[in-house]
This record gives sequence, structure tokens and C-alpha cells, in this order.
Amino acid sequence: MREITYGIEPNLSADEFVDCLVRSTLSERRPVDDIPRIAQMIQNADILCTARNPDGQLIGVARSLSDFSYCTYLSDLAVDVTYQRRGIGKELIRRSHAVAGEHTMLVLLAAPKAASYYPHIGMLSHTSAWYIPRS
Repeated sequence: MREITYGIEPNLSADEFVDCLVRSTLSERRPVDDIPRIAQMIQNADILCTARNPDGQLIGVARSLSDFSYCTYLSDLAVDVTYQRRGIGKELIRRSHAVAGEHTMLVLLAAPKAASYYPHIGMLSHTSAWYIPRS
């Protein structure tokens, strides 16, 4: 049986990223109709960790920003719904954190549908997160 392959793909295409966001349902919360903005999101990411099925189709992606010293922000975690519950998201997080350095604190803002997932994989909740919304 062929397995899922993981990689670091800094040159991931915007179209492929959007396709994976749609198949994961994260597209509901991302500007998938604005390809130039999506391309900029990819270009400015520090870490793009990917998961591909045996046919090479992108089925998961973790996009992170990091200073590689103190903090890593996992801004997107998307796994195709047909591949969820197989440990792919957890592995993408693990690999992203390893690239950033496990001495960094990994933080994220959970999509409402995914909020119950993160405690399940051992992440801790923080009660005092603050943000300024996009204009």
C-alpha cells in the first residue's frame, strides 16, 4: 500500500492551495476568490508543510509564520475532508513545528468547526488571545 508523503513546498501554487482549502472546508474562512492575495499568503509564509496522496494530489497543508527563535504562528491547517481522522493534520503540525524549532511556541487561532480538534491532539487552550480584525 502506498502512503501519504509529506514535504516542505515553498513554491506551492496558489491554485493547488485553493483546491485543498476548498476540499477541507477552510475555504469558508479564506479569500479563495482572490488568487493574488492567496499567492501573497503563500509567498510570505515561512513554512509550507504539505501532505500528498499516492497520486500526488495535495490533500493537506500547514502554512506557518515563524521567527525560528521564539514563536511560530500556524495560520492555516487544511486537510481534505475525505482524508481527515487519519493523523494527517497532527503530522503536519508536528513537522511544521520541527522545521520552526521545537523551542518555539506554536500558536494558532482555531476555525470554529475545528476548535474541538486541537485539545484532542494535545494542544493547550489560552484564554487571553486578542486580535484586531481585518478591515
